[in-house]
Amino acid sequence: MDLSSFTDLVGDYPASALIGLFVGILFGVAAQRSAFCLRAATVEFARSRLGPRMAVWLLTFSSAVVWVQVARLNGWFHPADARMMAVTGSLSGALIGGLIFGAGMILARGCPGRLLVLAATGNLRSILSGLIFAVSAQMALRGWMSGARTDLAALWVTPGGRNLDLMRVLGLPDWSGLMLGLLTAILALYLARRNRISTGILFFGAGVGVTVAIGYFLTFSLSQVAFDPITVSSITFTGPSANTLMAMLEPFGNWSFEIGLVPGVFIGSFLAATIVGELRFQTFESPGQTRRAMAGAVMMGFGGMLAGGCSIGNGVSGSSIFALTAWVALISMWVGGVVTDWLVDQPREGVRPPRGFTRTPSR
Repeated sequence: MDLSSFTDLVGDYPASALIGLFVGILFGVAAQRSAFCLRAATVEFARSRLGPRMAVWLLTFSSAVVWVQVARLNGWFHPADARMMAVTGSLSGALIGGLIFGAGMILARGCPGRLLVLAATGNLRSILSGLIFAVSAQMALRGWMSGARTDLAALWVTPGGRNLDLMRVLGLPDWSGLMLGLLTAILALYLARRNRISTGILFFGAGVGVTVAIGYFLTFSLSQVAFDPITVSSITFTGPSANTLMAMLEPFGNWSFEIGLVPGVFIGSFLAATIVGELRFQTFESPGQTRRAMAGAVMMGFGGMLAGGCSIGNGVSGSSIFALTAWVALISMWVGGVVTDWLVDQPREGVRPPRGFTRTPSR
């Protein structure tokens, strides 16, 4: 796609921001209508259920992998040019940060993308948690938590100053990524049929993944014609949330994909909820829930920045280009979420532990 006329009209950086706004609106609509959320899928898995939330997550994941790999195989997008692949990856950061993030999303009752979507519909709990997440991410990036993040990230890094391609590490052929996406899509559709998920939910669930591919394709296309350096990236919320927050607090700098993304998601979610009549104020149920959500948001902010991305930045965008650290972070997020549900939520809700798992009796 030749975006030369577009950049000549508005400029390189504003064009990047407008692309972010466009992709964000698409994501917001699809995520609001499908109720896509890694946290919800993790809870189902922790309780030995492969229900509708798991089906939607797998469909989103597979859709992103399929379309990103189709674009790669056809030369429409080069994953090696993506920001996640072009910088040194931190395996220790992905592992430790992923575990912290996974635990935090259980406590906060939502991953950052889901919190932003719910905030746009009037959920006051998500608004507070989202703001704390953004502040914590900024503190981990440049504030007083940045030292700990840097030290942990430096423990184990990828060689050569770049991230690693998981398919190359495993010696897999070029088509293996597309095959994995197709097989995962078959599993997702099977679970969707078993759980009687409507066609509309399936459409929007797949749409969340498609927006990831659109983000990569458009930012890559822009980078090919722009005079100024344009970062090739797609949907993630840790860095963009922190940067968007600072853009509202300090004299404004350059436009970017990130600056357009977060407002776009909010707008898209708000429009989708308005059209179907799902706008309503919701708040915390108890002081305990407030404390829990705040703690979870802080953990997600620090963990997401340490891991190099959130549940979408690593779990969908990063994994779809087979960045090694993204897969390590994604697995760690699942482990952190499952263990936290076992130890915190299931005892409180009276859910029986999984077979072979014994909790320490409370005193």
